[in-house]
Amino acid sequence: MTLEKGDVAEDFELLGNDGRPVTLSSFKGSKNVVLCFYPKNHLFACPSKKVFEMAKSVISVYSDIISTTTVLFAISVDSVDSQAEFVKEYEIPYVHLSDPKKIACKKYAGTNIAGLAKRSTFVIGIDGVIRDVMREINVTSHGQEILDSLNKINV
Repeated sequence: MTLEKGDVAEDFELLGNDGRPVTLSSFKGSKNVVLCFYPKNHLFACPSKKVFEMAKSVISVYSDIISTTTVLFAISVDSVDSQAEFVKEYEIPYVHLSDPKKIACKKYAGTNIAGLAKRSTFVIGIDGVIRDVMREINVTSHGQEILDSLNKINV
């Protein structure tokens, strides 16, 4: 059973692409948190292109997203090294978290038959409550969808 809108966000600690640990609960009371789950950085099929398209969409409005007192993370089952390479290769300004044990992936996004995170995004309010869950993701407009969701909760 995965977390849904209205649930209290369950805490986790994962390593970022920079090797530093990130604890979800450390943002409670100070920042909204956006968690973008995706299957994997480099697949030999179209999902890999989708990951890059989604990243471009988010990057295009990233300064607007963080101006809403928000921190954004992308999460997949990839290793820290793979995350670091991906972030460097595509010049991504936000941290990618490594979840090889699928701790957060299972709680939030759920996993597919291959054991990879299902593509989904969670918007968590400053109070630690999940305010929005996006499971049907249009990778080319997703950045704007995230921003629109944040603007609704920051009214």
